[in-house]
Amino acid sequence: MTELAETYACVPSTERGRGILISGHPKTNKILYTNNRSILILNLDNPLDVSVYGEHAYQATVARYSPNGEWIASADVSGTVRIWGAYNDHVLKKEFKVLTGRIDDLQWSPDGLRIVASGDGKGKSLVRAFMWDSGTNVGEFDGHSRRVLSCAFKPTRPFRIVTCGEDFLVNFYEGPPFKFKSSHRDHSNFVNCIRFSPDGSKFISVSSDKKGILFDGKTGEKIGELSSEDGHKGSIYAVSWSPDGKQVLTVSADKSAKVWEICDDGSGKSTKTLTSSDSGGVDDMLVSCLWQNDHLVTVSLGGTISIFSASDLGKSALQISGHMKNVTSLSVLKNVPKTILSSSYDGLIVKWIQGIGYSGKLRRKENSQIKCLAAAEEEVITSGFDNKLWRVRFLGDQCGDADSIDVRSQPKDISLALLCPELALVAIDSGVVMIRGTKVVSTINLDFAVTASAISPDGSEAIIGGQDGKLHIYSVTGDTLTEDAVLEKHRGAVSVIRYSPDVSMFASGDLNREAVVWDRASREVKLKNMLYHTARINCLAWSPDSSMVATGSLDTCIIIYEIDKPASSRMTIKGAHLGGVYGLAFTDDRSVVSSGEDACVRVWKVNPQ
Repeated sequence: MTELAETYACVPSTERGRGILISGHPKTNKILYTNNRSILILNLDNPLDVSVYGEHAYQATVARYSPNGEWIASADVSGTVRIWGAYNDHVLKKEFKVLTGRIDDLQWSPDGLRIVASGDGKGKSLVRAFMWDSGTNVGEFDGHSRRVLSCAFKPTRPFRIVTCGEDFLVNFYEGPPFKFKSSHRDHSNFVNCIRFSPDGSKFISVSSDKKGILFDGKTGEKIGELSSEDGHKGSIYAVSWSPDGKQVLTVSADKSAKVWEICDDGSGKSTKTLTSSDSGGVDDMLVSCLWQNDHLVTVSLGGTISIFSASDLGKSALQISGHMKNVTSLSVLKNVPKTILSSSYDGLIVKWIQGIGYSGKLRRKENSQIKCLAAAEEEVITSGFDNKLWRVRFLGDQCGDADSIDVRSQPKDISLALLCPELALVAIDSGVVMIRGTKVVSTINLDFAVTASAISPDGSEAIIGGQDGKLHIYSVTGDTLTEDAVLEKHRGAVSVIRYSPDVSMFASGDLNREAVVWDRASREVKLKNMLYHTARINCLAWSPDSSMVATGSLDTCIIIYEIDKPASSRMTIKGAHLGGVYGLAFTDDRSVVSSGEDACVRVWKVNPQ
């Protein structure tokens, strides 16, 4: 049997020049954010306590808890709102098509009966409020001419709704049923976020014109603004009130977050500026914030979540980060504690420690894209989309100088001889390239299209898989290859080949969803009929004791086979990663770690029957 032991969460999807939304649970310290089609529920007290909801058909944009914390309403770019249970199986309660374009914000009414959503309407309505159980409209929202970026529901009676958007307007509606009351054009640029204070007496709007303006919650009249001295130097993307309604937190493109004290007369003065240095580039721009009980949460453009303590603002922030895009490669380093390296194609390499989670990013001096990654004890070898291989030495989180090796063609697969890691075999379209250290020692053209390769740990044998599904076995002498045998079993192009750790076997997988385990000495099939995936096999991994082999596929499943049992007694992990599994590795004989399209990394415990 298999069970999920840990999930290392992905970070929120961000977009340059826009704010994003994170929201909190009304009572506990759980927060909600979105990444691609997934909605993540993360516990701020324990970042390994993660739950993922992946039922949206399109990219999700916002999710919010109902006032009682039992339900979650989430929306996506197609204009659909789904309402589902916050616990256990996340059972779907209702699904409504609310707008014709993307939804940018939604909010529950304080009694939990109505929901207001705003966004882009492609010529139709840009804001709608509806009953959460039946979907019937509660009011007409006129007065906006362009995309409505944010909306808010007054948390006390009499109910009011305020909206703001790309037409520089702040609109005020009375109801229910809601109807237009007044409009304010005090901002001179996009109004990015609007929020009522917890007692409903005021609301604040923040804009790309670097201003924050406060209004009276009952009448909608302007009462004051955030002071411009010590103000933000860039667009303000988001704002969040403190639970007592006396302070607000704002974040901006100037890479800082500020805490403001709000006086009764509606003016605000900056009391503290929070900065957390990360990369130093545009990735440090802050795009979202949330004041959740005693936690002040900010999110940067690079996706890093920083958590400050409200009671001790001088303390440095706890930072949680991870991947935002498809995690294509995984590698486990043999040191203790078990360190996992994962890479995504945008060039990010993240270090995780089993049992602890996020432990930093590997900062390379050359931030090139990554297609393949191989790691030995103290170096990583990466290849991107530019015919180059990079060998980077690292100690802790620090990377040394990167050596680039030009292989004259796009690398398809990298494999290292683990006992002498300066030897690497790189598969390219027309053949293979052998590399010792940073020198190309030979480029061998083969008379078939190469799709995958592997080199034995001692560097004496290479197996090269072709587009035709054949496995060619070569012995390596010096810098040349001599063909020993050709194995035919696969019916599709070979996608992955891996030697077992004891080097007595090797396994291969193909695009026609089949995997085969071979005996190395006799070159016969050792385990056959491994045909249980429904789509191509992307990755394959051996357990350290060579007793199990795991395959990961585009069909979102991981299948684990025991070598000494027939393939039919397999263990299957269904839906391991939304969108497909792309990386697999064992950290020990009973733990397998996987990564995939959903940008998460997961650790599974395997208990054979």
